[in-house]
Amino acid sequence: MDQLALLLILLLGAVVSVPLGDRLGLPAPVLMTLAGIGMALLPFVPNVEIPPDYILPLVLPPLLYAAVQRTSWRQFAANRRPIFLLAVALVFVTTAVVAAVASAVVPGLPIAAAVALGALVAPPDPVAATAVAGSLGLPRRLVSILEGEGLFNDVTAIVLYHVAIAAAVSGTFSWPSAVGQLVLSAVVAVLVGLVLGWITNKVMGLLGDATLQTGLSLLVPFVSYVLAEELLGSGVLAVLTTALYLAEHAADADDVLGRITGQTFWQIVDTLVTGAAFGLIGLELHNVFGVASGREWEMAGWGAAIVGVVVGVRLLWLLPATWLAKRLHKRRDIDEEIPTTWRETVVMWWAGMRGVASVALALAIPLTTDDGAPFPARDEIVFIAFCVIMATLVAQGLTLPLLVKKLGVRADGDVEREIERDLALRAARAAKRRLKEIEEVEELPEDVSERLQRGAFDIGARISPDIIDDERRERYAKRADRIKAVQRIQREMMSAARHEVLAARSEPGADPEVVDRVLHHLDVRSLR
Repeated sequence: MDQLALLLILLLGAVVSVPLGDRLGLPAPVLMTLAGIGMALLPFVPNVEIPPDYILPLVLPPLLYAAVQRTSWRQFAANRRPIFLLAVALVFVTTAVVAAVASAVVPGLPIAAAVALGALVAPPDPVAATAVAGSLGLPRRLVSILEGEGLFNDVTAIVLYHVAIAAAVSGTFSWPSAVGQLVLSAVVAVLVGLVLGWITNKVMGLLGDATLQTGLSLLVPFVSYVLAEELLGSGVLAVLTTALYLAEHAADADDVLGRITGQTFWQIVDTLVTGAAFGLIGLELHNVFGVASGREWEMAGWGAAIVGVVVGVRLLWLLPATWLAKRLHKRRDIDEEIPTTWRETVVMWWAGMRGVASVALALAIPLTTDDGAPFPARDEIVFIAFCVIMATLVAQGLTLPLLVKKLGVRADGDVEREIERDLALRAARAAKRRLKEIEEVEELPEDVSERLQRGAFDIGARISPDIIDDERRERYAKRADRIKAVQRIQREMMSAARHEVLAARSEPGADPEVVDRVLHHLDVRSLR
């Protein structure tokens, strides 16, 4: 089996793992990791040969860009305090404690290399956390905090990692230089992200075509990441900034086809890249057991110690941090989403799984230092990192659904329905206002005006039937049944038209391009 065949198998597994995970009640990333582990044990499966320097630029940009599509800048702004406590402060604390314990238990491990280990195992994976949490029906506030933490903690961890690696490779370290590098990295990344986001938004408007816009959106996160890295900035922060800018400056609310095309495309990219990335994590066991070289039990003991530190520090940090967030939340009238019970805090603790970023950083550790000597304890660091990844991703990922069920942590359906109801009312009122404006300048027949009035109300009623009373709901239900019957017949008519046009594609003398153009018009009409 060669590398290309292995990649195709992983992509196929990424697609299959989604419905299989739904059926088994397990997150798809965990299933793909287990599948990768199983494949790694097969003798005919080759070792993965991906240059470590390519893993982060190829995997993180599309995953981060896709994750940002599900959130907004308002959520980040509203949750800035809990996100800071988790994505920045907790990463620093975890890195420091892991470095202290690792330098004490691993013989000959320099403090700089220990800090690099701490930085690469400190950040919970944004993809794993959101994929797992999103499929469990957790309260939206918890998912929002996990998304925010996962998206921003990589920025902090990767900068710390690079500072520690530079110190270990060069043998020197300067606090002013490290702080300056952190500030420069953030400033450059934000500037690159904003400029590229503005340019992309303008180009999107010029392109017009949904296919071209979607193609551009695929290139943007890679360009943002690479450009920021070339300018000594944080590629991760640049991608986040670009994606948030584009999300906040969505081009056209009436571009229905473009929006649906883009959302569908990025859901596909997210599914394929996520599955392949977590499958590669499992496949890396080939190389991990190779570096152990007969010291598996000793190194497993070190790994168990670091796993305990990583998991324990998160819990010990979350308990006071959640209490503090609650106190500040009560004192100030702010729209902040925080855990409201100890059960939600426990779920947040157990959802701190490590994944793609930790693997990429572990494999990207240099082989040698500047003086040509081997990088200190590189094999031990890689082995310990994979112990942390496997323990948190597989063990916690497999048990998180059971924990959520036992604790009874569920989304508040009443709150979500109330929000949906308010939005339905706003949509219906906006439609009525626009109809009234049109009637002021155009003379409409009475029957047409009445039908349009009902249609304006139906816009909201279709979203949330709760906005109407029982008597009107019954009348609406009957009218809705008639509309559904008409729509069903219209769909069958359009289907017959599409079949006829598609059949003409294989007729002698048919022009496939013309047939496809006509078929596209029918598809758009059916969509509307």
